[in-house]
Parts: sequence; structure tokens; C-alpha cells
Amino acid sequence: MEYAVQGTLDELGTPLEQITFVVFDLETTGVSAGEHAITEIGAVKVRGGEVLGEFGTLVDPGSPIPPFISVLTGITDAMVVAAPKIESVLPSFLEFAEGSTLVAHNAGFDLSFVKAACAALGYPPPAHPVVDTVVLARRLLTRDEAPNCKLSTLARIFSKTEPCHRALADARATVDVLHALLERAGSFGVHTLEELKGFVRAPTEEQRRKRHLADGVPTGPGVYVFEDERGDPLYVGKSTNLRNRVRSYFTAGETRPRIREMVGIAERVRTIICATPLEAEVRELRLIGSAKPRYNRRSRFPEKMVWLKLTEEPFPRLSVVREVKDDGAGYLGPFGSVRAAEDARTALHETIPLRRCTERITPRTGRPACALAGIGKCGAPCEGRQSVEEYGLHVTAARRAMELDAAAVFSAIEARMERLSLEQRYEEAAADRDRLASYIRVSARMQRLRALTSLPQMVAAAPLPSGGWEIHVVRHGRLASAGVMPRGAHPTPFVDALVATAETVVPGPGPVPAASAEETECVLRWLESPGVRLVQVEGGWSLPIGGAGRLKARIDRAYQASEPHRPREGRPLR
Repeated sequence: MEYAVQGTLDELGTPLEQITFVVFDLETTGVSAGEHAITEIGAVKVRGGEVLGEFGTLVDPGSPIPPFISVLTGITDAMVVAAPKIESVLPSFLEFAEGSTLVAHNAGFDLSFVKAACAALGYPPPAHPVVDTVVLARRLLTRDEAPNCKLSTLARIFSKTEPCHRALADARATVDVLHALLERAGSFGVHTLEELKGFVRAPTEEQRRKRHLADGVPTGPGVYVFEDERGDPLYVGKSTNLRNRVRSYFTAGETRPRIREMVGIAERVRTIICATPLEAEVRELRLIGSAKPRYNRRSRFPEKMVWLKLTEEPFPRLSVVREVKDDGAGYLGPFGSVRAAEDARTALHETIPLRRCTERITPRTGRPACALAGIGKCGAPCEGRQSVEEYGLHVTAARRAMELDAAAVFSAIEARMERLSLEQRYEEAAADRDRLASYIRVSARMQRLRALTSLPQMVAAAPLPSGGWEIHVVRHGRLASAGVMPRGAHPTPFVDALVATAETVVPGPGPVPAASAEETECVLRWLESPGVRLVQVEGGWSLPIGGAGRLKARIDRAYQASEPHRPREGRPLR
């Protein structure tokens, strides 16, 4: 006979009103805990909705604060020169937080700096329970209530304190957000710290109820499509193991509110078996682009990519367009937005004096020159000051900068940035940096794409752990065929059969003539992965020697301090 045993109070968990929370926030010189340092710590200790104490101090980071961090936070080198170093601050903060549950907005970021400081000074890493208000907000709020989970967004809804990138003010705002979220969690039966942890990780009732949708899903690589009761696609994804991936949508591991909502609507899961993971990745992109499932965010509108066009007329100009035509014009792209294309156009205009007016000009038509001619930014072909041949020198330079050699634009913009920085005109220098980044990144991308799309056919193979080979046929950057050659099979007839049955690809105009840029980039990533061997190549696969790829690394280093929730650090391009 079994007897029921009454649970102890400990087993019931610790009520949230009895938990001491230390809500904290840091300001830093960057986003890497290994490379950057803390400049300010702010913390608020609360229990049962009552503030028990506050902790706030500036911290001398031991190195200059980047100018753009100072602009964002208001913390300058002069403010921290007399501040204590982290060696003095850290013990006090750890004592303030002793015995508490730590709370932060995007806690992983702030804790990484605390742990790095503990490791550097010989303290054990914090072993406190942790509550992340970002994760909690994603679990409790719908997109109708909050379009995103940034602290500034949540504070506008739940707090009278406006976050301002100062540690103590941001911690106070996070306290209000925490209390509002805990009150919301109470309606879900969450009353203890243990229940709170389980609530964040637990699958929803809809997820548990829909687990049967994963029954019968095969293993192996492929594409899965969640469909509603009418058979319309809700979400498209890919995986190297379809069964495991689809099952994960019905477990506690799936915490995205948008996807949990999708699971509640879904009535079936359709699968498409693929020969290789690359084929699955490409099929996913094509399905998303054609069906445009409403729960997919990425890759839904490849047709909305924009291009920078060097027009084909007597006096060409740079124009932002959405369509690539077979008209002999020069193109740069694709760009993800009109603004990015305009930034790249501005970078080119700063270097090459092309006209910026939109009217069509011929040698026999004219009009008065604009102010740009007066400041040397345009040669005024509209007034007949430049012939077609003279203006053509600038057109040749622009086409070369767009397609072959980015050095001239890079050097000119870099020199301008250095001058602006010396004059402490940091915001203007940052704007130039962003324009240069748009130009260099897209130029490097296009040159990389064009190197592959110019090839009529390429056959490549990658070894499998089982001893066989993945083989793909690529035509003009488009995946035309995929197959797996078993171990011990003769390669020649297998490759010949794969090529014979591959999709016929008729290229169109432009740098990506047969597939989306994303698809060609998927193929390129696979081609550059370890162990891939080229079997057949029609044409020469090469990049221009003066291409933008060699400059992109310098641009990327200038943005290493970029995070969605943190400011960009204004680093030099060297």
C-alpha cells in the first residue's frame, strides 16, 4: 500500500515576495568581455516590491573610452579619471549582491563582464540564481503588446524611469519591468522562484497538444513546412535531421513567442526529403521566397533587393533601382535596403564627380548648373563644360570602383574620416564610416557572387563520414542537381548521370543571373567548407586582384563592437 506524503515548505519553493533580487546594469567600453572594460555599475536591491538599497559607481576602465561610447552614455574620460578601479569596486558589488537572485536585461552580456572581472582578480564566478528580463518578456508578452523586448521599449510600457545608458537609471527601469512581468507571470500560476524558472523553460499547452504533428516525420536532411488547416504554409525550415528538428518545436527548448504562436495554429507538417544538406538549404530559400510564410522573417522578399545602377546614357548617373536589365549598364548590389544603396552612392559621389541630377542630359540639351558645380563636386556637363569623352573618364572610374577596384573610394573616404575625427566631428565621421561600409561590403559580396555566377557549370564533391561523397552541380551560381555517391561507386558514371539530369539554367542579366543572391551564397559557403573538391569547372573561378574583399576585413574590425542592444564603437579602420 502506498501512502501520500505531505510536501514540506521547502518542496513548495520560495515565494517570489520573499526573494531578494539585485537588479543590475553595466556600462562598458565595448561588447567583448575579453577585450573591453566596465565603466559603471548600477544595482538596486528589492524584496517584496520594496527597494532595500542601491549601489552605483563609476569605474576607471584603465583605458580611453571610445568617443562614440561617450556620446551614447555621457561617460567621459574626465569623469572616470578619479573613479575607483574594478579591483576596488568588484568586492563591494559582490558583497551587495550576496545571497540574492541577480536580475539583468540581457543578463548574459552583463554577467560575462562580471565573470571576466572575477576571473582576472581571482574571485570565484557568481553562483547566484539569475533572471533575465529579456527572456521573461519574450515568454509573457505578445508582439501586439511590445514590438520588441528592448529595455527602452518595455520601460515605456511599464516604467516611469527612462533608460539613458547610465547604469543606475537603467537598473531602476529594469526593476519596474521586472515587477510588471512578475505580476503578469502570477496569472499563469507562477508564485515561486522555482516555478518562475520552470515557466520560462516549460512548453506551452498548445505545444504539448500538437506533439502528434511530429509523428511519422522521417530522419535525414530535408525541408519541413508547417501548414494551417487550409494547407497554407505558416513556416518553412530545413534540417539535417528532420525528425529531431520538428520534434524540438514541441519541447521547452522552443521559447520564441512567435514560433509558439505558429505551433498553436499549425495543423500538419509536410516534409521534403533532400539528398544533401545544401539541397535542403536551397529548397528552403526557394520555398520561403515563393510561398512567403507569414512566420518566416528572413528571405521572404528576395525581389525587394535593390541595386545601384550606372545608367546607360551620354552622361550616366548613379540610380537606385529594383530591377536588373540587360541594357549594358553597370550594377552594384544587391543591397538589403534603399538606404544602404543610397549610402554606397554617397560614398562613390564623394570620390568620383558624377552628376547627381536626375534629368536626362545630351550634348545638345543644357540647363544652368547647380551648386555642386560651384564647389567642385560636378563638372557641369549640363552647361556643356564637359564633353561626353571628358565625362566618360569619370564613368570609367565609377564602373571600375563598382566592379573591380575599391581602393580609390576607400582611401578617399578614410582620409575624410581622419580629418573629421581630428576636428572632433565624430558624428559626421561615423556617417562616412557607415556609407563606406555599405559600399565595401556590397562590392565585396557582388565580386564574390559574380566569380561563381560567371561559370556555366561547376561540379564539386565533399567527403562523407560514411565514405561516400556529396556531389553538387552548380550552373551560373544556381544549384542544378544534388546527389550522394555511395562508397566504392565509380565516380565518372555517377557524375555524368548527375550532370545529365541537372536542371537546365538559362542565365539572365546582372551579377546574379540565375538564382537569388542568398542561394548563391549558400553554394559558396559549401564550396569553401573543408574537404570540398572541384570535379569539373567550365571557365575560370577568380576574384579581381584589387577587389573589395581585401578591404572588408578592415571595415568589419571597425564594427566588432556592434550588438543589437549596444552602441557601435567608433573604431578606426586600421
